[in-house]
Amino acid sequence: MGEDDFGHLERLVPELDARGLHARVVRTPSGRAFVRVINPNATSLAENVTCRAQATPSRHDWYYWWSWGELMHTVQDPAGAATKVARVLAAVGE
Repeated sequence: MGEDDFGHLERLVPELDARGLHARVVRTPSGRAFVRVINPNATSLAENVTCRAQATPSRHDWYYWWSWGELMHTVQDPAGAATKVARVLAAVGE
């Protein structure tokens, strides 16, 4: 993984924190990086968000990805990505 993906992940963390979630960038011994996100009001609600480029015929675009491999949101809008994560990790009644 390159520094581009790490930088995109770092920009996501304050947006998640602003939505009341606990988030931090984790780098595994293999170098793989992801954002670990936990809902502090329901700690079983957690997600690992990754970042990688997706090649299209005309360009390479960077995206945030859900842990199950589904494309989530463009890295150009970390606030929008954080809103999606917050919606998924919301506890009933929040």
